[in-house]
Amino acid sequence: MPHPLDSFFAPASIALIGASRDHEKIPGRLLAMLRKNEYPGAIYPVNPNYPDIDGLKCYKTIAEIGALIDLAVIVIPARAVLPALEQCASVGVKNAVIISSGFAEEGGESAAMQDAIATLARRTGMRISGPNAEGFFSQVQRVAATFSPAVDVKPGVVPLVATKRRIGIVAQSGGVGFAYYHRAKALGVAVSYVVSAGNESDLGAGEFLDYLVQDATTDVILLFIEGIRDVEKFLAAARRAAELRKPVIVTKVGRSGAGERAAASHTASMAGWSAAYDAVFAKYGFIVSNDLDEALTIAAVLASNPQPKGDRVAVVTVSGGAGIWGADAVALRGLQVPELSPAIQAEIKTLMPSYGTARNPIDVTAQGVTSGGLQKSVDLLTASDEVDAILVVLSLSNEVRMPFKEAELKPVLSAQKKPVVFYSYTLPSEFARRELAKSGVVVLSGLTHVGVAMRQLVDYANFTLQAAGDDARRPARELSAHLNTPALSEADSKALLRAAGIALPHEVLVTKKSELDDAIARVGFPLVMKIQSPDIPHKSEVGGVRVNITAKGEVFLAFEALLANARKHRPSADIQGVLIGPMAKKGVEIIVGTMTDKTFGPMVMVGLGGITTELFRDVMYRPAPVSVDEGATMLAGLKAAPLLNGFRGAAKADVAALARLIADISVLAARHAGEIAEIELNPVLVHPEGQGVTIVDALVVGRK
Repeated sequence: MPHPLDSFFAPASIALIGASRDHEKIPGRLLAMLRKNEYPGAIYPVNPNYPDIDGLKCYKTIAEIGALIDLAVIVIPARAVLPALEQCASVGVKNAVIISSGFAEEGGESAAMQDAIATLARRTGMRISGPNAEGFFSQVQRVAATFSPAVDVKPGVVPLVATKRRIGIVAQSGGVGFAYYHRAKALGVAVSYVVSAGNESDLGAGEFLDYLVQDATTDVILLFIEGIRDVEKFLAAARRAAELRKPVIVTKVGRSGAGERAAASHTASMAGWSAAYDAVFAKYGFIVSNDLDEALTIAAVLASNPQPKGDRVAVVTVSGGAGIWGADAVALRGLQVPELSPAIQAEIKTLMPSYGTARNPIDVTAQGVTSGGLQKSVDLLTASDEVDAILVVLSLSNEVRMPFKEAELKPVLSAQKKPVVFYSYTLPSEFARRELAKSGVVVLSGLTHVGVAMRQLVDYANFTLQAAGDDARRPARELSAHLNTPALSEADSKALLRAAGIALPHEVLVTKKSELDDAIARVGFPLVMKIQSPDIPHKSEVGGVRVNITAKGEVFLAFEALLANARKHRPSADIQGVLIGPMAKKGVEIIVGTMTDKTFGPMVMVGLGGITTELFRDVMYRPAPVSVDEGATMLAGLKAAPLLNGFRGAAKADVAALARLIADISVLAARHAGEIAEIELNPVLVHPEGQGVTIVDALVVGRK
């Protein structure tokens, strides 16, 4: 099916508005890059100052061209951009890239000019990338609509290409996007598209991601983002990538914001600046990398290898020390480096001198290269069901000699039975890169990044997209009566949760001493007493909690003490009374909560609960709503997961009941996103399997 952006990325004709004869300046470089990359379509320079440029007729205005234009590339002063776009729209130009800067990034009137561009795009239907963009490069269609020197073509230089599969790059920074391309080119990783989104007046990173997800020539996607503006398009594209099993490697910058969230609950205060982004990435199986070379290494491994069936790695080397180092690199990432069976060891030993080792790592020694032992060991391990991936560690600095013969290596790698990753501990020569590229090998030279890439390859192979959260699991309830104020006490919060259908223990709010006898009769011993005020969200900090009370006299004394403590520590607080409830049975303390992210909306969180919640920060976030299965996946991702699964002989906890609670709370937050800002249940006590969960304390924060 055709995509709306086909004419953007593969235009049949391009107008260069602001074209120049000066190849040292950006307007002149744009024309030079298009021609050097052998753009096959028609090029129309537009500039009233020239009759012709580089042998092409130059037009005074776009209207003078008199032909259908698929793409206008605009590089003129900011104030002239909007009139130029109006002219483009009037003659039916389909798409535009605005290279010019001086818009929203400057603020004031310049930001208003960018708003006018967005309005024009909506009114006319013309699709506009930028302003302040570095353009794009479509390698397959040979469209170099950019001034980046990364796409320059040097005469007589044959590109290094090792992979059949291609990576596509979307970056909100043009410089970084083309830096990815520059490094990919040096490694021999084929590229489909590089696109710089610029200020995103119209086309944003989400829509560009959508294009690459559906594009048949793109097999792996690299994203570099600062923040997502077209959120719905981005999320739809992310889900589609997960459904199609097309890997997305993402780098999100701006993680170190100079400030903290103002938040009433632990759920929100612990979230940090990028928790919601990380939650979205985790939901859709994005591979997160915060390093340029690491991201490229992961992309190279994905583009040149099949997905592994497990996490067992064989390390094959020509140097004992380097092989151990390689084994350490993958083992430190949690991958297995198993000792091989005696049968395979016996076979490998016939391929190497007596001082080699066949256990794993396998050191065939330098002699194993000349004898063919290196190649034969790789052949043997590729066919073996004892390992799932192979890491080849060797020196590739030689300028004239190769450790592998193309005729032997290429068929083994082309069969794609399992990943085979090549790491050179010496700087690889250009000769070695080019010779191995003929067999489909990308030579890597950063061992830490190789370890990360192999781990990510295994994790991606194991990723399963969860079903969407089930809004219909619980009937919708009318909750507005409980949300007439943003600040809710525990008693108010629990009343709201009960109205929403969430199960809670029976409790009684007592406002005066004469009501205590009736409350004791209804609740029974042992019991818990807690001060109630919308102004005191964290009651233990003011001495506002008494637990495990077993006698009537203690109840009366505790009632007076709780009120006195509250008046002392929070003299201006609105005191509602004291909440009396049953003492809960023992269980694992968990926190379940929701918060609202300004980009992605409601998020649900689960973590290790109780008073140490903020100390350990062992938490998982996901966009709300989540399904019960996704709630279980979140729990499995916690460091504290063993505590729920029968740690050191303890009874296995009721994980199923907890997963249901996470799903129910997430649905509540998503359904009432306009009214509820935060929810926190802390602690939730998770009892042994089959005995459910108890919500001990609850806080709901309404929207102000």
